[in-house]
Amino acid sequence: MTDRPAFTYVTYIESAPESVWRALTDADLTAEYWGHSNVSDWEPGSSWEHRRTDGSHAADVVGTVVESVPPKRLVTTWAEPGVQTAAGPSRVTFGIEPYGEIVRLTVTHENLADEAERDAAARGWAAVLSNLKTFLETGRPLPEKPWLVP
Repeated sequence: MTDRPAFTYVTYIESAPESVWRALTDADLTAEYWGHSNVSDWEPGSSWEHRRTDGSHAADVVGTVVESVPPKRLVTTWAEPGVQTAAGPSRVTFGIEPYGEIVRLTVTHENLADEAERDAAARGWAAVLSNLKTFLETGRPLPEKPWLVP
């Protein structure tokens, strides 16, 4: 990676590592709390897509699985479909660490284009990961889509 902006978010979830992994990689589960289905076989080198759940199945983000170590670590590239930049795609790393009955989930989004993209990533990840935490701890997502809150 270069000296381009990055963002890291850490949250603690009352859950098991296997449940967090499944929530990140199961298309039906991601649709429940993310509003998109993350679709892949999650093998290194495979493609993945962040598909809308509005019936269009359009992919808003695409990438490649760089590393997949269930239920500990997942690394993917992220890019807008059909858009290539000189710096290449951004990269997202999910680190899942158990501590007794909780999990520390660390998400790092690297190689962002600029500070505006970093700020957008910060808002987006905070909303999605808050919804993930609630979903895993209660069995349902937040009653409002947090990414729509102004």
